Amino acid sequence: MYKRAHGIIETLSPLHVGAAAGEESGNLNLIFRDQFTQTGIIPASSLRGRFRADMRQCFDDEAQGNAQVNYWYGEAADSERSNVNNESIVKFEHASIIWFPVFSPGQPMVWVSSPRLLKRYKRITEMTQEVPEPYTGSRKLRTREARGQRTLFFNIGFLTIDNGITNLSAWFLNGEELPAVIVDDADIGMIHDMALYRQSRVRLKEDQKVVDDNGFFNTEALPEGTILVFPIALRKTDATWNPFNGKRKAEMYLGGLESIGFGYCELTLKGV
Repeated sequence: MYKRAHGIIETLSPLHVGAAAGEESGNLNLIFRDQFTQTGIIPASSLRGRFRADMRQCFDDEAQGNAQVNYWYGEAADSERSNVNNESIVKFEHASIIWFPVFSPGQPMVWVSSPRLLKRYKRITEMTQEVPEPYTGSRKLRTREARGQRTLFFNIGFLTIDNGITNLSAWFLNGEELPAVIVDDADIGMIHDMALYRQSRVRLKEDQKVVDDNGFFNTEALPEGTILVFPIALRKTDATWNPFNGKRKAEMYLGGLESIGFGYCELTLKGV
């Protein structure tokens, strides 16, 4: 009934997709997180909205553009038109992390993932490779050997590469292997929080260089170089879905804080 496809996102600048913050988080603008791994995600609604907006800009006739957008991405339900099919042709799921970069002295970046994240990537892309065991490193990873053990240094301490070095090129886009390590699902959340990009920001009064009331806040974002994947389902139809004017790779902004350079990404579509 549905054709399967997927998209790969690589962040070219910090990416902030905000989550509602309660009193317990103070003035920290949090990002959306997966409930199990506590790693950042991009909600499907954000992806769908970005695709809708980009398609609408491809048409000079506003009415024609709106009709095409509603056809592919659905329209709001209307109780007075209950006999109309509002289902979208294109369906998205949230984007989850495959790899995210962490600072490591001497490298200076190591891409980190975990079995749960790689299993979702494998399911979406229909890969046949077995997911590597935790604490496995790529061939480009620089480690120190001492007493027969390979160790990797992060700011939080040493990480032991218990399961050795292996070829991880199949788990990277276009087979480009990077310095990488796979850690346990129980550890990925802590390392992810260590790697997040954080920035303190203030809102000044219009007539003075003084912080406005409640105008001081902190923002967190996925760092530049994060790689994410999201599945796409295409309902069978005679028409052809051509996002980005038929291109399969595009640069776009996702999330918030675009005006200060956040959210710049490269998106690649596969299987469309």
